[in-house]
Amino acid sequence: MRRTERLFALSEALRARRTGITAEALAERFNVSLRTMYRDLESLRAASLPVHAERGRGGGYALDRSYALPPVNFTAREASLLVTAGRLLIDQRWMPFTDTLATALDKVESALPPRGQRDLAALRRSLSFVGVPARSCEPEVREVIESAWIEQRPLRICYDGARGEADRTVRIRSVVMERTETLLNCDDLDKGEARQFKLHKVMAARLVEEASSVS
Repeated sequence: MRRTERLFALSEALRARRTGITAEALAERFNVSLRTMYRDLESLRAASLPVHAERGRGGGYALDRSYALPPVNFTAREASLLVTAGRLLIDQRWMPFTDTLATALDKVESALPPRGQRDLAALRRSLSFVGVPARSCEPEVREVIESAWIEQRPLRICYDGARGEADRTVRIRSVVMERTETLLNCDDLDKGEARQFKLHKVMAARLVEEASSVS
């Protein structure tokens, strides 16, 4: 089986299960090494599939079965206002994770009929956004932090604090969006205490596995 075929089959196998499955069981099922299976699972995550590890009885790796929503019918006015509000969040950087939002808005906008798209363009031209946009961070950092927040996974960050750059392993508890900056309320897993970090001061970030993650 080619790797692309295996990745598709793996995603369907995870989607079909009601409970998690261990990496060992998956490796045996697809006749690959455990190392290869871990690499395949990371490839699914890199492709934006919400693969996560569940603890406890019946735990293991699982795929969120609700990651693809059923069709939703918006009126042209509803879609136009939704897109306009979303573009405001992006332009002013009021929401930190704008890449995913932009993709969703593109899908909504492209589904509008020609007249709806013209009305949307006119609506956007008639609006002005005044003020200083929130501070931004690198797109690759933003993408990792978005995944860690949504999937509730720990991550390793390089943070430019008052004493210079330092590495921290953290878990995001909440995201606070102020007018000019985004704050990350985290559990510092290295020190065992609550910490707050400014998104624009995170220089690098990567996801890490749980210390006691399911194999």
